[in-house]
Amino acid sequence: MSDRIRSILEQLEQTREDLLALSDDIWLSIDHNDAQALEAGVAFKKDYNAKVAAFDQMTGELSALVQQFTAVQLDDADAGHDQTPHGRERVIRDLDQREEHGLDEDYTFKRPYGFRFGEQAQSGINTWRRLYELICLDLVQRDPERFGRLPDDPRFTTRRGNPSFTRDPQALRSAMTLPGGIYAEVNLSANHLRDQITGLLDTFGIERQSLRIYLRQDRDADQ
Repeated sequence: MSDRIRSILEQLEQTREDLLALSDDIWLSIDHNDAQALEAGVAFKKDYNAKVAAFDQMTGELSALVQQFTAVQLDDADAGHDQTPHGRERVIRDLDQREEHGLDEDYTFKRPYGFRFGEQAQSGINTWRRLYELICLDLVQRDPERFGRLPDDPRFTTRRGNPSFTRDPQALRSAMTLPGGIYAEVNLSANHLRDQITGLLDTFGIERQSLRIYLRQDRDADQ
C-alpha cells in the first residue's frame, strides 16, 4: 500500500506543477499586441491563479495529512539520496546514462529525475519543488549566513513586493520550510523555479554550469 500512497502523493505534486505550467503556456500564446485578447488574458490569469492557489493549498494540506497518518514520506522516495562515496558513484553512473541539461532551457511539462551540483549527485526526484528544495539545502550547507540573509535581499522580492524568501510563511502563497527559520515560495512553475535557482547561484557566486539537470524519460513515468 505504501507504493500506491506515494504514487498518489507524487501525482498530486505533479498536477500542481502542470497547472502552473499550463497557465504560463496559455499566457504566452496570447497576442499581447491585441488589446482585446490581452484584456481577456489578464481576466483569465486572475481567475485561474486564484483557483490554482486554492487547489495548491488544499492538495498541500491533504498531502501533509496523508503523510502524517500513513508515515509515507515523499522525501523517502528519492532513490539517489545515499551520499556515501559508494552511493554517490552509483548515482553518477545512473545519471551519466542520461542527457544533461542546463539553466537556459525551457522545462514546461518536463519532469526532473536528478541533478549534479558540485559534490552532490541526486537521482529519483519526481518534482521540481523537490529539486529546488535540495538545491536550497545544499546552499544552506555551503553558506548558512548568506542564505539567512535572502529574505532581506531585494533581488528576491518582485516589483509587486512579493517575496521569494521570508521569515513569515503567511507572506507566501505556498511556503516551503527551510533551515534557520527561512521559508521559500514554491507555488511556481518549473521555469520560474529554474529562474529562482539561477538567481540563487548568481547570488552565491556559483557558476551556473556547475548545476546539471537530468530529466525523467517517458519510460520512467510508471516507476
